Amino acid sequence: MAIKATIISAILLVGFGLYGEPLLHHLGININSVRIAGGLLLFYSAFGMITQGSETTAANTKKTDISVYPLSIPLIAGPGALTLVILLFAKAPTVASDLAVFAAIISVLLLNMVLMMLSKHLQRIIGHTGDEILRRFLGVILAALAVQFVYDGIKNLSSSF
Repeated sequence: MAIKATIISAILLVGFGLYGEPLLHHLGININSVRIAGGLLLFYSAFGMITQGSETTAANTKKTDISVYPLSIPLIAGPGALTLVILLFAKAPTVASDLAVFAAIISVLLLNMVLMMLSKHLQRIIGHTGDEILRRFLGVILAALAVQFVYDGIKNLSSSF
């Protein structure tokens, strides 16, 4: 799943970086609306992390593929990252600077992939209880980040009127 999530995120980030601004402009969507929508999706994921039970039943033993949602969207290629790549590619005046932005995206994604692949080892070390505590704590942090995205989007939208 780590490799699949990384590939999906790379396609999304590079594609959105190169074509996101004209696409949003063509659709009449403000970048702050993307921040708000992404923040809401991120909050939904965070809420699930906080409230989701850890019981294993026959109904939920089937492994779900989380590589698209929530890993790629909104966690890796979330509203902050999508906004950032649009701005970085828009401010890149030359092909060399475009390549530098591309290299930065790939570098961060590769580091992220390695860390995701090492997460199994961390889970073995911290155990089930540590995993539950960490998941809920990080869910609260993620919820705060999501609220910040929504707040920034609303603040920037209201200041543009």
